[in-house]
Amino acid sequence: MLNIDRLDIDLLGALSRNARTGIAELAATLGVARNTVQARLTRMVDGNFLAGFRPELDLAEVGIDVQAFMALELQQGRLNSVVDALTSVPEVLEIHATTGREDLLVRVATATHADLQDLIQRVVSIDGVSHSSTTLTLTTPLRYRIQPLLEHLGQERGWGRSTPIAR
Repeated sequence: MLNIDRLDIDLLGALSRNARTGIAELAATLGVARNTVQARLTRMVDGNFLAGFRPELDLAEVGIDVQAFMALELQQGRLNSVVDALTSVPEVLEIHATTGREDLLVRVATATHADLQDLIQRVVSIDGVSHSSTTLTLTTPLRYRIQPLLEHLGQERGWGRSTPIAR
């Protein structure tokens, strides 16, 4: 497990606000050397802590108006084959293995409700899927975020040097 400190958390916060921020600007914002920022980013990427820098896309703005969560109950022993089949479906955005009655929670997106109905039919026809329940997303009052959790967990950690940055 990669150990992170307040400097790492602040660096990740700056990147989560704008992933296109350059190394020099990050260094200036954080009050550290460019090499420090570059070394921290390299360490997080090499340690598989930071998985990448992705654009955040507003699906509705590009005509993908319907999002839903499909809870899938699987036949025992079919998890891997069902996940493989779902992975090949372009409308599948995320797959989470879960506990409880359903085995998978699958986030999907389509352009229309008719497309969603077609997708549901394709998913339930996958060999190994025994039951499904679909819940439509109306709005997303809170998008995926990680910064508040990191800040909460890192409250007692040092800032990576003897003198914390003046705020």
